[in-house]
Amino acid sequence: MTDTMREGSGSERASDEVAARTAALFKTYGSGDSAVDALKDVSVSITRGRFVAVMGPSGSGKSTLMHCMAGLDSCTSGSVCIGDVEISELDDKHLTQLRRDKVGFVFQSFNLLPTLNALENITLPLDIAGREPDKEWLDSVVDVVGLGDRLKHRPAELSGGQQQRVACARALAGKPEIIFADEPTGNLDSRSGTQVLAFLRDFVTDMGQTIVMVTHDPRAAAYADEVLFLADGRTVGKMTEPTVERVLDRMQGFTPREAAA
Repeated sequence: MTDTMREGSGSERASDEVAARTAALFKTYGSGDSAVDALKDVSVSITRGRFVAVMGPSGSGKSTLMHCMAGLDSCTSGSVCIGDVEISELDDKHLTQLRRDKVGFVFQSFNLLPTLNALENITLPLDIAGREPDKEWLDSVVDVVGLGDRLKHRPAELSGGQQQRVACARALAGKPEIIFADEPTGNLDSRSGTQVLAFLRDFVTDMGQTIVMVTHDPRAAAYADEVLFLADGRTVGKMTEPTVERVLDRMQGFTPREAAA
């Protein structure tokens, strides 16, 4: 790990400050008899410099929670803050600016532009914002994800694991306050998935980043500092220092109603 990454990292940057939080969050789709409550009175707080996994049965609301926290979807009621900014109070222009400048995203489907090479995909959000990348920081990010010899390759010339590493580097390139990752290993084989999870872990431990990751995989959740469990649109527990076995036992302990939600 480079000195650039160690500067202001892990133990120095991690504090009790809140990177993101929700209060009494509700999200309802549809109306009347067809209304579906995806989130019901969810209040969570994400501490800076922490790696938080969000887990729950299919339909539990975990992806909806991430989308609302990241400003990708609006809430029906309640509040969502990134840092000290209440995002529900922002108009479209300022919400787009906040997502661009303060939030990084990693998705299951990579979302790379096929006509751009790896480096161009990594710097694309900065280019759109009209910002020059911090070359030393960018070089360090590329070094961490092991892409130094693949920067001129387009997505079609990269493996799935390499494409997701490009996506991880893109999320980190702008030094965001928080990174949201939605099933980042869902399209990867176990070896590539392990590599990506190790990179995410390093982002937190060595660079002081904050990551919220939605996953269904106990092996992925074990890389996190803590796991937040959802079921039927509600928070139903939290686990610190997770292991594969502890997470698996908790997931198997959901009631039939929760598991069917």
